[in-house]
Amino acid sequence: MATGFGLLRLSPKDFWAMTPRELERAMSTIATARTGAPGKAQLIELMNRFPDQTESQVG
Repeated sequence: MATGFGLLRLSPKDFWAMTPRELERAMSTIATARTGAPGKAQLIELMNRFPDQTESQVG
């Protein structure tokens, strides 16, 4: 609802009249493009930025 009313600026009447498929298509226009799985370089960068916690860090 927040996406429909806030980002898409739909009226309540238009929002509730939409089918799930229509809402998904409208939302896909504002979503970032997905290009598949990250490449090796991106994966390494993410692993460095967000390392796994060790058991001692978990508690």
